[in-house]
Amino acid sequence: MIQSVTGTLFRDMVINAAAAIEKEKQQINELNVFPVPDGDTGTNMSLTIGAGAAALKSADVTTISKAADLTANALLRGARGNSGVILSLLFRGIAKSLKEMTAASPSDFADALQSGVAAAYKAVMKPTEGTILTVSRISADAACDFAQTDCDMISLLEHVIEVGNDVLAQTVDMNPVLKKAGVVDAGGKGYICILEGMLAALKGETIEFSAPSGTEVNDKADFAAFDNEEIVFTYCTEFIVSRENNQNPETLREYLSGIGDSIVLVDDDELIKVHVHTNSPGAVLTQALTYGSLLTVKIENMREQHNEKLRAEIESDSQKSASAKPEKKYGFVAVCAGSGMEDVFNSLGVDGIITGGQTMNPSTQSILEKIEATPAEIVYVFPNNKNIIMAANQCVPLTEKKVVVIPSKTVPQGIAAMLCADTTLEEDDLTATFTDAIAGVHTAQVTLAARDSDYDGHAIHAGEYLALLDGALVGCSSDFDVLLAGITAKFTEFSPEIITVYYGSDVSDSAADAAREKIAVSLPDADVSLVNGGQPVYHYIISAE
Repeated sequence: MIQSVTGTLFRDMVINAAAAIEKEKQQINELNVFPVPDGDTGTNMSLTIGAGAAALKSADVTTISKAADLTANALLRGARGNSGVILSLLFRGIAKSLKEMTAASPSDFADALQSGVAAAYKAVMKPTEGTILTVSRISADAACDFAQTDCDMISLLEHVIEVGNDVLAQTVDMNPVLKKAGVVDAGGKGYICILEGMLAALKGETIEFSAPSGTEVNDKADFAAFDNEEIVFTYCTEFIVSRENNQNPETLREYLSGIGDSIVLVDDDELIKVHVHTNSPGAVLTQALTYGSLLTVKIENMREQHNEKLRAEIESDSQKSASAKPEKKYGFVAVCAGSGMEDVFNSLGVDGIITGGQTMNPSTQSILEKIEATPAEIVYVFPNNKNIIMAANQCVPLTEKKVVVIPSKTVPQGIAAMLCADTTLEEDDLTATFTDAIAGVHTAQVTLAARDSDYDGHAIHAGEYLALLDGALVGCSSDFDVLLAGITAKFTEFSPEIITVYYGSDVSDSAADAAREKIAVSLPDADVSLVNGGQPVYHYIISAE
């Protein structure tokens, strides 16, 4: 009988839990209700608690207080996605309850589980029942009741898991979406899996950790992996030109497409703002002058930038992790995927870009590193995905910089906000400007269904095109044009003035141009532009403003 959990035993429990959920993560991923390609709940929870296991493996944890605190800190920084953040909050509450303890009795451990639930509920603004929150709450309450009996740690955790599984089975009826799909909650399942791994450690069983399958990837680009001769266009050219005549900006776009790439052209009644990679910046500026006076110009040699980045790779870890001293009042960090999307944000003055989005939610630590590297007093973060907002918010107390998270749920919302980035405004006014900007953007996304599903009255088949608008299902079809017509029909409800079509890495230029033309015909009063976003997962991301 085990009457208490020491620091060493707690370490073994967390390491076992990480191995357990790593083995089951794909099964948990399959419980995700919406059939969009998404390595969501299982992967995010596995990576989050995996950060805790990695921190514990080489640590000297003489007390459960130290072990729990180390675990909580590692999970906070490693949290990915909403499910990972909630898991980190559960462990943060556990650590707080076990503070200053050398070992934990069954009663102490039960109280800690309940403290974890309180921390999670406090941080989640609108708790949804039938989720990991429900499973953890009811099982923690059961633990506290059971701990009043003469029990040991193994019997306590067995009881918690038994109750947790009963609650998990009920989640299918607690949430209408789960009931429609006939599945239990993925986050709740992941939580039970973690408890089962911890129980196995109490029984002296070791679960072998299996390294994640698939191609190993770096957590950042390796600039030594390619030669700068692979850079086709040397000069990153950006400028703003005033509109002093009636020449069509699309003519300028066509000219730029003949002598460069990574083109972003934004115009209004008074100005044209351009970003382009080219070998002939002089010719570009000469052409721009036919529209009016140049107001700003920036030209950078990308080969030299590559060399600078390569030199930066040899800096020490301590130098890299040091917080950049403020050189300005405001800085901006954005999450996106796709070289074209990155180019757009770079052209709009974003200081740091984190590669991520659907299927690849960045950790709190990854976001924090970009915040720390931004030389500003106040850093605005654009998560650009609803499943990254919570992880971004976890950065607020982790840095001395002031962090303001703008809850952008799509990349176009983040772009719209940055187009309004007036750094002469006071913080409250700038925040309000960003908030208003994202509220005015409607985003449609087109991808392929990852599996068969019945969602919101739609029978979805794996491999069909699937369209979303502001997160809601528009429809699915094997015929892309049918879905595109459905999207444009929905757009008419907003009477959009500007529509931007960002096409992904799997879409050809000609196919994207044909899609743009169809939208322009259906919505003749809107200005429809096309950008090669290069994003994965989504064939098209279409914004309407």
